[in-house]
Amino acid sequence: MTASVPLAAVIGDPIGHSKSPALHGFWLRAYQISGHYVPLHVKSGDLEQVLEVMPRMGFVGANVTIPHKETVLDMADIVTDRARAIGAANTLTFHKGGKIEADNTDGYGFLTNIQQNAPAFDAKDGPVVILGAGGAAKAVIYALLEAGAPQVRVLNRNLDRAENLCARFGDCVFAHALSDLPNLLGGCNLLVNTTSLGMMGQPPLEVDLSRLTKTAVVNDIVYNPLETDLLKQARAMGAVAVDGLGMLLHQAAPGFTKWFGKKPAVTEELRCAVLAK
Repeated sequence: MTASVPLAAVIGDPIGHSKSPALHGFWLRAYQISGHYVPLHVKSGDLEQVLEVMPRMGFVGANVTIPHKETVLDMADIVTDRARAIGAANTLTFHKGGKIEADNTDGYGFLTNIQQNAPAFDAKDGPVVILGAGGAAKAVIYALLEAGAPQVRVLNRNLDRAENLCARFGDCVFAHALSDLPNLLGGCNLLVNTTSLGMMGQPPLEVDLSRLTKTAVVNDIVYNPLETDLLKQARAMGAVAVDGLGMLLHQAAPGFTKWFGKKPAVTEELRCAVLAK
């Protein structure tokens, strides 16, 4: 291996569950790029030292997952506007001289997934309902506001947490209790579940979509299972349902483009390869 072979990684604790190596590995093989992408299990106490030495080892960038997505902002030399607004980064690029650029592509991945699978969707067409007030919700809200959503309604069991999240995004974002959902679905343009409810091994997401219009789009960022109960209910009503795997695939594309010099395509073959991991 020589210094001319670009290296990239995904950093987290734990890391064995990550599908990123399968995802980037597929693209490296598909485009016959002489590079490598590896998982790195990094504890919080070692993160700063690891990031300092990675550029000298030939790494050109890294994805960042739990629990480091917020911490890396303080270690970066350059922070993009969207990463700063969201308060977390998932993509690092190592520049010459060892400078670290931190970016957040989760919102880009979310919106591109919606646009690919629901081409008629336009964020400007009406209010959006977001279930959950965690890190993923921040990225989704940022992307929707950038795309022109006129109003975002954030629902969470802990109303204080929803209110704290909304405060960072301005007057178009409102906090509500999760129990308010039936009253907020009328005229809803998009419903997004950003919680872990409904994920394999987690409690179910019990919601009533009866007031949702057929023109609405429903997205669940959960992709295990791929077809969640929320999406099944939406399809049964005639609404457009979009699963969460595409968000994972699309959020990876900007980093791959920067690190390996090729803009990759998100295809059905890629989906199958990642699901088979």
